[in-house]
Amino acid sequence: MTSSQDIFSLRRSARRVAADLGLERQDQVRLATALSELGRDRLGCGALTVSFRLDAAEQPALVVTLEWDRGTPPPAETLELAARLVQVEYDPDDDHSRIVVRQSLPPGGPALPELRRRLAETLGHDAPTTEADHLRAQTRDLITALEETRAQREELRRLNEELEETNQGVLALYSELTKELETTNSGVLALHSELDEKSRQLREAGEAKTRFWTNISHELRTPINAIVALSRLLLDPESPALTADQRQQVAFIASSGGTLLALVGDLLDVAKAEAGQLEVQAAPVDLRLLVAELTGTLLSGYGAEDVRFTTPEPACLPTIVTDEHLLTRVLRNLLSNALKFTDRGEVRLDVRVDGDPGAAAVRFTVSDTGIGIPEDELGRVFEEFYQVRGPHQNGRAGTGLGLPYARMLTELLGGTLTLTSTHGAGTRVTVRIPELDRARPAPQQVKEDGSDQ
Repeated sequence: MTSSQDIFSLRRSARRVAADLGLERQDQVRLATALSELGRDRLGCGALTVSFRLDAAEQPALVVTLEWDRGTPPPAETLELAARLVQVEYDPDDDHSRIVVRQSLPPGGPALPELRRRLAETLGHDAPTTEADHLRAQTRDLITALEETRAQREELRRLNEELEETNQGVLALYSELTKELETTNSGVLALHSELDEKSRQLREAGEAKTRFWTNISHELRTPINAIVALSRLLLDPESPALTADQRQQVAFIASSGGTLLALVGDLLDVAKAEAGQLEVQAAPVDLRLLVAELTGTLLSGYGAEDVRFTTPEPACLPTIVTDEHLLTRVLRNLLSNALKFTDRGEVRLDVRVDGDPGAAAVRFTVSDTGIGIPEDELGRVFEEFYQVRGPHQNGRAGTGLGLPYARMLTELLGGTLTLTSTHGAGTRVTVRIPELDRARPAPQQVKEDGSDQ
């Protein structure tokens, strides 16, 4: 290379080679511009030559080498300008100096032999160019660069507008979500405040109910005890003789007083249980005595001529370890309910020991042939103070505490209470008390007490 005409040819050759090897237009312009600037700077250097070759690395690359006799090195400004367009390396040695320009080829292109064939063909048919051709080529490149710049500017403007619209939408959505969140938070705070207030009211109501039950139980116990004591005193054989009518009336008074006393005791136990003050006092319990006592008490208060009250044979009843007071109250409530709502037929108490020897339990079953419970009422019979309404309530006063009270005491004893009933056919309640000592198991036999009472 010795003249400006050679620089024009170098630029043209670089553009054609880059195009034939598959480089994009921008990369073609960069390579041609960098080589023309480096070649123009090196004009006048001794034995200046330019060579094109392909580097067969992992990714093929076009390598252009400018080589000249050792002399003045290229200015740093020229090297820096070229390095902004392509990869440039300056290599001085003792005899020659060279500048190596490397441009990577796009991946996925033709194989290396095909690229070499294209390179040889392009360089072999390269025609000489004039300065006018060079200027026309530069003008075309400049026009192309300006068009690309304008297109990029328009694309950038469009993207900025879309971004601005997106930002406005995001801000509007954020504002809307913020308002909704504030509204939701206000609602949550109001709900929490309302729930706290309801909890406080329920807690106060529960405490008031417990205080009421405790106070009323204590207040009623004293006069009821007096009624029961005076009735027993009047009925005592050593007291002055009463007429038959008087003795019957006093007996009714004593029975009613005993019933009231038991009810007061139930209320007091419920209040203690809800307050966590009712404790289980476990001790050996002779079920023979317990069943006999229940039989005598219940037949005197609830006996009906057309109802047969059936209890187990005393010989088959074991001695167990439990709280006698609580167990008595459970069975008394279940049996009194059965007798109260059975006009004819049978009320039956069955006692059976079941379970393994290491985990024994006693199962008490109270069944009757009474009026039963409608299916749609079964879910509510364990609610406190709830009573199944109907003609059967006539003459059968109650508080609605019997079943809830019995289940609560059963659970205190560690057991379970289940109920099944058929309207018009009777009710069956099973109480299972676990972890009880079995004294003497025996086959169950049935004894009928109070037949045709």
